[in-house]
Amino acid sequence: MRRTAARLLTGTTLAVAAAVGLVGPAHGAGPATGGLEVSPSTVVPGDRVTVTTTACGHGAAAGDAGAVGAGRLTLAPGAHEGEAVGRFQVPPSAHPGTYEIVAHCAKDGLKVTGDLVVTLTTAPQQVYPRGSVKTGVGGALGPDPVRTAAGVAALAVAAAGGTWLLHRRARGDGI
Repeated sequence: MRRTAARLLTGTTLAVAAAVGLVGPAHGAGPATGGLEVSPSTVVPGDRVTVTTTACGHGAAAGDAGAVGAGRLTLAPGAHEGEAVGRFQVPPSAHPGTYEIVAHCAKDGLKVTGDLVVTLTTAPQQVYPRGSVKTGVGGALGPDPVRTAAGVAALAVAAAGGTWLLHRRARGDGI
């Protein structure tokens, strides 16, 4: 019983909101959040940017990158079905920040937006380690091959002697 009343109240509230104009149409000239893909989304001044949307269907769109200082651009039908694509260059004088790029569909005036982030540095490149790692292990005799060979020989003699002594002890000969 409560669920039915809750559904009735929710439906009535939505109907009144639509009648008053609080809830807009699902399509048309109203603004749409998102829907404009900006690639790359983070750039440095002077980079080229591509904007793509599928919100305009098969039509073209008029874009505006004036917020970042690039001015107006045209989005034309792209290679994929139902997309509109446009390109612009971020001016070298652009300041760091986040800018809203806007496009209005030519067919129905639908507004789609996307964000562009301008930075002064490019993304850090992968840095690979070089040189040796200072762990404090090994290298007591230094990098001299003669000393290294002498150390290995000393270890071999010690291992052979230890094995011989353990063998004598196991036989009962004593030390």
